[in-house]
Amino acid sequence: MLRLLGILITVLYAIAAAVVVWPQFFRLEHTFPIAQVVAARGLMLGGFLAVAVIALLLLLARPLRGFAASVLIVSLLAAGATGAIGAMRGFSTGTLPAKTESSVRVMTWNTAGEAVPAETIAAAVLEQQADIVALPETAEAVGERIAIMLREQGHPMWVHHVNSRPDVQNGPQAWQTTILISPELGDYSVIQSSQDGTSSTGALPSAVAMPVDGTGPTVVAVHAVAPREEDMAQWRADLSWIADQCPEGDFILAGDFNATLDHMASLGVDGGDMGYCRDVASRTGTGMAGTWPTDIPALAGAPIDHIMASQNWTPTGSAVLGDDAGSDHRAVVAQLEPAG
Repeated sequence: MLRLLGILITVLYAIAAAVVVWPQFFRLEHTFPIAQVVAARGLMLGGFLAVAVIALLLLLARPLRGFAASVLIVSLLAAGATGAIGAMRGFSTGTLPAKTESSVRVMTWNTAGEAVPAETIAAAVLEQQADIVALPETAEAVGERIAIMLREQGHPMWVHHVNSRPDVQNGPQAWQTTILISPELGDYSVIQSSQDGTSSTGALPSAVAMPVDGTGPTVVAVHAVAPREEDMAQWRADLSWIADQCPEGDFILAGDFNATLDHMASLGVDGGDMGYCRDVASRTGTGMAGTWPTDIPALAGAPIDHIMASQNWTPTGSAVLGDDAGSDHRAVVAQLEPAG
């Protein structure tokens, strides 16, 4: 009886391990609670290794050796597969190459409202020499203060902004998203459907800024809702909307996607991760560095903040920045070169 119970537990454990290691094979990457478990692959890897150690100790007990050996094998296989996926995406927090005349640097940072002072954001933008900055949960007034400080330092940027509830005075900054774009990229304007919310992510606003003269990349500042149990349907709808924002053409997406590459498995087209856009971090060795939350090590966190670009751009580097600025998200910066 105990032997049958051990076999049953091992089989169930093997199935569960397979599901969380590669949920997209079972089409469960958008299902609660699988979506939440797979978000932090670093923790998952640690969990499998911990079970392997426990199984190794159980081998010392003769009656449990068969059960412990089978659990050990499953754990090592699951840990190996998880580690291999992580190695392909990259465990580094990254560095950027020297900026060239043709390169564009993109930065995104969910600043958690007033958690990060405008001075800190401006200093980071200036240090990273960013040309495009997506700032979910950042008010227009904060963006304007940042722009003034940057202009005084010889790094001018235009401020663009959307507010999902402009009728509410002093509402939470989660209802707002701000974009800073360098004048060197030309004049930009946020499209009407982003301003009035007729086409956007549902609960939190995203913004689509297009070049006025039609030359240059369309910039999409992204803010999807978090995949809480009660918000799963909206989360799935947000991810579909984001993928639709990158058809064929010249596009750059940046922001808080509240999703990892595993959640995007069914949303890419022609080698892309979201529509035709391709994740920069996983192509430059930083795809496993967690951007949320900041109170745990990056490799234990969830990489949910992304910079993506269409095939018009070649990523040459990315970095996940420090975690001591006040927000629960780390900033991400990437360098892009025009393809060809």
